[in-house]
Amino acid sequence: MRCVVVDNDKVLAASISELLRSQGLDVVGTAHSGAEAIELMERLQPDVAFVDIELGDADGLALSHLLASRLPATKLILISSYGLDDLGDLVTASPAAGFLPKNELRAAAIARLLG
Repeated sequence: MRCVVVDNDKVLAASISELLRSQGLDVVGTAHSGAEAIELMERLQPDVAFVDIELGDADGLALSHLLASRLPATKLILISSYGLDDLGDLVTASPAAGFLPKNELRAAAIARLLG
């Protein structure tokens, strides 16, 4: 499964990428802004993108809508340092396949979301 990680925190994006690689996922790129995410994902056409809800320069939820319209074959998983209880309706209104708190990013949890 080819993946892209979108997170404005470069150190955290690298950690997430390494964690996912260690669990057998093929992380083909990371983006640290909304504009970078759009360019990278249109070029790489990943199977899955992990999009942070808070991107600094961009709203990850708005970005998820844009990415879903431009790349309908790419599954989107929203990620955040916050839990689902804190984000509730925002996540359910998104086009994402699901949501995972960053501390719960695991291959098994991803597989369950993508079912």
